[in-house]
Parts: sequence; structure tokens; C-alpha cells
Amino acid sequence: MRATLPATLLLSALLAACTSTGNLPPSKHISQSGQLKVHPGLVGQAVPAELQEPPRAAASSTVTNSAPAATPVAAQPATKMDQTGLRTPSSVYFDYNSAALRTEFDPALQAHARHLAANPKSRVRIEGNADDRGAPDFNDRLGLKRAENVRQALIDHGAPEKQITLKSLGELHPKQNGRDEESRAENRRADVVYEKEE
Repeated sequence: MRATLPATLLLSALLAACTSTGNLPPSKHISQSGQLKVHPGLVGQAVPAELQEPPRAAASSTVTNSAPAATPVAAQPATKMDQTGLRTPSSVYFDYNSAALRTEFDPALQAHARHLAANPKSRVRIEGNADDRGAPDFNDRLGLKRAENVRQALIDHGAPEKQITLKSLGELHPKQNGRDEESRAENRRADVVYEKEE
């Protein structure tokens, strides 16, 4: 009987600890009433001045429907903006083991194509990437196929083919180092990198 008393106390302490609800992180739900608000740069519109800071540094989350003049907006030297207000470079993300373009990236690709068509001296390099799953040669081919699909989408939207080059990086240049799904999803991408901007 003496041996069951410590076991019972230990079991009680463990159950009490498991049912504790203290220090739970707050919910990450964002409530919004009315129409869905989308960043104007994602749909090919000029970005209002209050939204031109990097998203992490911006204190304001209000989006206005008024569009400023369609003149190029100068940002920080490392980040350039095209006439539509789309920040470059940007990434197109893919599903696991797939090179099919997702429709959510079509507005951004259209904006890049418009920019390339309007600026014949601009050059972009499409860098195809893959996550760490799969053999290196498979990931190289998958990265190349992703880059080719992005290039074809840019050409279909009016970008001149001679302004676009391809490079497959496979799994060699991950955006995030990690073996969880979130990190791997960040690495399944094709980056649109402006090599020459005039």
C-alpha cells in the first residue's frame, strides 16, 4: 500500500500540470469587417505613401482606396519599386513536389512583366529553388522547372524573352533553415531577381 501512495501523488501532480491553462499565447485571429483589404502592390496598383515602409516596420494597417500618380516611387537604395508600386525582388511559392504556378501570384507576375516591357534595359534572373526533401539532382530539375514556368508566365504577360534568364539553385540556397513544414514551404520558390535596373 505504501508504494501506491507516491505513485498516486505523482499521477495527481502530472494531471494537475496538464490541465493548467496559464501562460497560453493569445489568439492570432485578425478580425476585419467589410471588404477584404489587399495590399495594392499585389494587384498592380500604386502603393500609397503610408504603406511604402517595409511591412514589419509599418505601424499603420489602414489601406486607402485612393491611388497616387503613376510615377515611379523611390524607396531605399536596396529596394526598388516599379511603376505599379511592386517591391522587387519577389518570390513565387509552390506546393510540395510541384512546379505549377498558383493563381495568387498572377498579379505580381503581371506587374513584373509590365515593368520589363516598359523598361527594355532591365534584366531579371529567375532562380528556382526546392526544399531539402528529394535527391539533389531531382531538386535541381524541379528548381529549373519552377523557374521556367515563372519565365513563361512573364512572357505570356508581355515581358520580352531576351530580358529573362534562368538559374536553378535546387536545395542549395534555402530562405529558411529548418526541417519543419513552414521552413520547407518558404524554400519551395522561384525568386525574381533584378540584375540590371535602368
